[in-house]
Amino acid sequence: MRSIAVAAVLTALSSAAFAQAPTWSPPPASERCPSKWGANDERGSMNHQKADTVLAASKMIKTGEIIELAHVLGPTMPFFGTRRFDVHTKRTFMNQPSNRRGSNEEIVISEIGQVGTQFDGFAHQTHEDSWYNCVKVSENITRTGFGKFGVHAVGQIFTRGVVVDVAGFKGVEMLGDNYEITVEDLEGALKKQNLTLQTGDAVLIHTGWGKLYGKDNPRYVKSCPGIGIKAAQWLIAKNPILLGADNWPVEVSPNPDPQLSLPVHQVALVVSGVHLLENVKLDELVQKQVSEFAFVMQPLKIQGGSGSTVSPVAIR
Repeated sequence: MRSIAVAAVLTALSSAAFAQAPTWSPPPASERCPSKWGANDERGSMNHQKADTVLAASKMIKTGEIIELAHVLGPTMPFFGTRRFDVHTKRTFMNQPSNRRGSNEEIVISEIGQVGTQFDGFAHQTHEDSWYNCVKVSENITRTGFGKFGVHAVGQIFTRGVVVDVAGFKGVEMLGDNYEITVEDLEGALKKQNLTLQTGDAVLIHTGWGKLYGKDNPRYVKSCPGIGIKAAQWLIAKNPILLGADNWPVEVSPNPDPQLSLPVHQVALVVSGVHLLENVKLDELVQKQVSEFAFVMQPLKIQGGSGSTVSPVAIR
């Protein structure tokens, strides 16, 4: 009887929560389309990368030091749902000429656009049946790739990168399991680091959550600290090329509003046309107190792909 009573209470609480209006809803098509870059735009935030932003980023290179921002692809990565990454080696053949050259290769079975340190293209997320710029699912999806927003078209990214060290601002190595980063947190961290965001930046947020990557994968994927909706909107208003973090969705998860499922993905990719970069390795940058640098990355040219595993680097 006690179990039944507890279940009834939990059901009532859940029903009460869902009886309230959600704290955010995707804006209607009339408010988000066409995008500020026009009705036919497919590049979104990549429109911010111009010759002057590339040249400005190149001038940030003073020592030539390269700091890698990607985790190694392998079996110890955290995975979500049915995603996988399997490598099968192949000894293909031994060539017969006198030098006896052996040949080796591998087969990789994976959702190559959505594992490891990975970049989200606009094809990755929708609101109901429409993508960024209100492109309809029925008009864009095929069995062999997405007609528009394929990650192959993103191209090289060379811009100013910045690390917003929210964990450092809060005086901790790692934010709490479901801590929502606020606008005030971002402003405080930027002030502490003496940073000002600029148009075209690759903005990377340090939560400290990356310390769990490959070490405590169940906890890593169960929840995470990250930006909330208001923080995302505030950042997007600064005109970044991308938003990234050392967690798996960039945003806080689960969202404090139980009626919302990863809403920042929609705020960024669907509503605003801003790319996301997940599972970024930021420990070395933070340890060396490198706050701004030249950010270099190119997604794999997967024809019609929704995203790409990537290996970004910071050069200072």
